[in-house]
Amino acid sequence: MAKKIINDPDNAVGEMMEGFIAAYERYYRKAPGVNGVLYRGCRRDKVSLVIGGGSGHEPMFSGFVGRGLADAAACGNIFASPDPGTICETAKAVHGGRGVLFVYGNYAGDNLNFDMAEEMLRDEGIQTGHVRVWDDCASAPPARTEDRRGIAGDVYMVKIAGAACDAGLSLEDAARVAEKARERLRSIGVAVSPGRMPGSNKPSFELGDDEIEYGMGLHGEPGIERAAMKPADELAGIMYRHLAADMPLSGGEEVCVLVNGLGSTTILEMGIVFRRVRQLLESGGVKIHDADINSYCTCMEMGGFSISLLKLDDELKKYYDAPCYCPFYAKEGR
Repeated sequence: MAKKIINDPDNAVGEMMEGFIAAYERYYRKAPGVNGVLYRGCRRDKVSLVIGGGSGHEPMFSGFVGRGLADAAACGNIFASPDPGTICETAKAVHGGRGVLFVYGNYAGDNLNFDMAEEMLRDEGIQTGHVRVWDDCASAPPARTEDRRGIAGDVYMVKIAGAACDAGLSLEDAARVAEKARERLRSIGVAVSPGRMPGSNKPSFELGDDEIEYGMGLHGEPGIERAAMKPADELAGIMYRHLAADMPLSGGEEVCVLVNGLGSTTILEMGIVFRRVRQLLESGGVKIHDADINSYCTCMEMGGFSISLLKLDDELKKYYDAPCYCPFYAKEGR
């Protein structure tokens, strides 16, 4: 069994939540009776942004609650969607009268439970809307975009949606802006080693010592190709070609770039990857508006990384450039 610094696997999420909120009690409080994280400074004069999903991907989702980001996060068990009651109670705790926008990854359990929570809230007279994140271009072909998974593109979706809500947009307009960001966002990952769930005797998947898998999902879902390990520049080049084929980029366009670690990948390694991605973008005349290298959307101690590209226009740039802050992610604003 993998070494995990826990007490009881069955209590890991609850104890994590207790410690997380205690450590950042200046910013957060717990939703009454459920595993929901609430921003203490959330405003009541705007659309409330509520995000959520399974635990085990930290700091996504609980760590993206804050100023200019999400007002709350509903947290499920490890790799499991939060139940409708948790989502509903978390949303009610931050709702200020202008409706609730939900942003979450496009997974069957999340889709079902968030839909049920929306029905419950509407029965209580609370207006709701949702935008599902489906940035993983390896998980389905372009003809089936709505079947794609949400991965590290969650970061950009929460950033854009949070700024749109804070700007005072209506629920309909905030959802429209978030949907536009989704249309102009692509990600792809590569796994080099598996993660392990607490209490499990087996890794989430198996790879040979010199084997990697392109396009593998955050929970170990099958990717598009297994291959031998390659140098960082080759890995970055192969992944960039997948992204550019799915979302063509032209000279003069501006993008934001995220190199996201999957759990055990170091900043050193991600820096080498970004170096190559930058070279490839600049060789095509594509401008980098902003970039991040960090582990935001993870899978326990999985080894590997993903690359996300967000293609900007003037409207998206305005919301991306708005200031935001939480303990794990911040932008000064421009």
